[in-house]
Amino acid sequence: MSANATAVGAGRRTIAVMVLIPVVAALTLWAFAWPASRTAPRDLPIGVAGPATVVTALEQDLARHEGAFEVHRYEDGAAARAAIEDRRVYGAVVVTPGGTELLTASAASPVVAGLLREALTAGAPEGTKVQVTDVVAAPAGDPRGAVLASSLLPLALAGAAAGVVTTLLGLRGGRAVAALAGAAALAGVVGAALAHSWLGALGGNWWAEAGILGLTVLAIGSTFAGFAALVGKPGLGLGALLMILLGNPFSGVSSAPELLPTAVGTLGQWLPPGAAGSALRSVSSFEGAAAGGPLLVLALWAAAGLTATALGARRRTEPAEQAPVTAAPIPARAG
Repeated sequence: MSANATAVGAGRRTIAVMVLIPVVAALTLWAFAWPASRTAPRDLPIGVAGPATVVTALEQDLARHEGAFEVHRYEDGAAARAAIEDRRVYGAVVVTPGGTELLTASAASPVVAGLLREALTAGAPEGTKVQVTDVVAAPAGDPRGAVLASSLLPLALAGAAAGVVTTLLGLRGGRAVAALAGAAALAGVVGAALAHSWLGALGGNWWAEAGILGLTVLAIGSTFAGFAALVGKPGLGLGALLMILLGNPFSGVSSAPELLPTAVGTLGQWLPPGAAGSALRSVSSFEGAAAGGPLLVLALWAAAGLTATALGARRRTEPAEQAPVTAAPIPARAG
């Protein structure tokens, strides 16, 4: 290759870096900052309970905030509490002869609990006292949910590291699956030891939390390795786009999926980081209520990733095994 061609190639690569980095920066800023700038309730499920006439008036008042709330009517305060504990609603307004009571669940989302408290207090007639009851409080070690929200990115990075290292070390088939599963299991135990035992950010069954943390790492790591096995190293970039660039900011764990733009909140719950956040909240504070859907999402990603990892390795080895072997020509003897 001539020096001229080498210089041209180097120039193109330089321009590619100069263009690519601003594009990545813009995409990252959009993914992380745009959803946060559009935080507002969208079909946020809340409950109302009390006399029919009062409840009807409450529903009409809430309907003025078009598209903000999904209102569920309950017979009394006990039914509203049960709905909160089952994670069917984030909170409820209960009207009784003794006054108005707001039921919240800071364990489901401290942001939503604060939003409901401020909204009801601001809308109450002057001089009216509103009693606020936190039905399911956030763990004492993480009253604002900051630790749980901050734990998702390290989980995603741990999963990404497992997939990338497995790929770069050239592990294939069963060895790759074993490496991913083993790393995920250990990461789950370490994560539970830190988040539950040390920081007190989780308050449910220790082993169930460790299982969710491990399954999250496995879902993310196997996705990276699976993409790489199918399409090569560019698959690692695709994994980073889905799991880190989109999965983390779209998870809604720092607020709630219903506070993000609708498409963003929905997509986030179909990606492992968002599903992990919802499953951890359910297991940590709600005795597993509503954990089935998020766990299914994590299991599907893990199964698909491991299958792609195994099949991708087979596809790459089969062509080499089936390639015809040509005999080397026998050199002619000198007469």
